Amino acid sequence: MPTLPSIYVFNEVSNLAPALEEYIIQAQTAAVQRHDAFKIGVSGGSLIPTLHKALSKSERVQWGKWQIFFADERLVPLDDKESNYGLLKRELLDLLPEGTPQPTVFPVDFNLLDDALEAADAYEKELVKSFANKDSVRLPAFDLLLLGCGPDGHTCSLFPGHELLRENVAWVSPIEDSPKPPPRRITLTLPVVTHSLRIAFVATGGSKAEILKTIFEDPDAGLPCSLVNEGAKGKVSWFVDAPAVKGVAVQKKEWKSPSL
Repeated sequence: MPTLPSIYVFNEVSNLAPALEEYIIQAQTAAVQRHDAFKIGVSGGSLIPTLHKALSKSERVQWGKWQIFFADERLVPLDDKESNYGLLKRELLDLLPEGTPQPTVFPVDFNLLDDALEAADAYEKELVKSFANKDSVRLPAFDLLLLGCGPDGHTCSLFPGHELLRENVAWVSPIEDSPKPPPRRITLTLPVVTHSLRIAFVATGGSKAEILKTIFEDPDAGLPCSLVNEGAKGKVSWFVDAPAVKGVAVQKKEWKSPSL
């Protein structure tokens, strides 16, 4: 029987953010104890403002230990509004208090924006340098991936029915035909995502209820978020507000602050 993800439901985002902070700090503490760094992958969208609510005033975040990678990235200039790096910088990093130690951030190579394959290869090489030689490590193990859920059930830039869902060799893959603009992107592959030590989805708002109903009630539909739930075998936590799961049959789990 498959191991179900943990689903934490909060009345509103203001209640969700402190729990997300606790969860991230737990992951950070374990990672720093393990290898004196916190290797974290993030996606973009509404996740980043929620991350700001969770972390911007926290005194427990060891920003100087953070190594931030991108679960996917749109191949646009780094100052473009569609850039996940740009969003993270504007909505979180630039808003940290003055004097805060800066995390190490790994953006896409902006010289390769016109060549998705080269950009993906270059980003994979960054992972190889950070996680170990690819010949000795089959897959990188992120300490934590923070992901969103698209209205079609996509996550990272892994879209329903797309051939990239079958990629099982590359760590990072190009995509030139994203059904959601911009079309040219790079993304972590599904085996890399599910190999992470912890995975947290953040989904809020009533607009997510329909797709979450499919993800949780009909996992055999094979949506990318469902594939992550299945492939990561119990390492997945969902942080959602009540409107996002209105009318959705889910086995809710009570959030309890972990002992740190």
